[in-house]
Amino acid sequence: MFQRILVATDGSPFSQKAVASAIYLASQNGAELLVITVVPRYPTSYLDGATVYAPEDTSQIEAAWAKTAQATLDSIAAEAEAAGVKTKTLTVNSDLVAESIIATAKEHGSELIVMASHGRKGLRRLLLGSETQHVLTHSELPVLVLR
Repeated sequence: MFQRILVATDGSPFSQKAVASAIYLASQNGAELLVITVVPRYPTSYLDGATVYAPEDTSQIEAAWAKTAQATLDSIAAEAEAAGVKTKTLTVNSDLVAESIIATAKEHGSELIVMASHGRKGLRRLLLGSETQHVLTHSELPVLVLR
């Protein structure tokens, strides 16, 4: 059915459920799994909503985020490979999470995007946004959303 499946993760418990489902789906279809995480840049001004740090400190913060992301991806890759699923991992550095997920799926020839939904509603959804909703409405590929 699907030969290449992309699963996006942010390391949250919601994402972990989506990852487990994507691994299972890939194993049942003999599909390759591309696991990605999108790491944003650190906000550099008060208008971005953060305290201003020296460039060296900002670099250290972003390096720590990248290290955490890689640890998450390595753990998922080990889990997938234990299930017999051929896996590739990728960290994308971008503030545009949904757009990065869609572009990466296209670039790597994925046939399905698997994501988690945090289930936010009302004001929380309005304030925090929904990357999953954005992927759903802008992707030309099928998207499987899990909660």
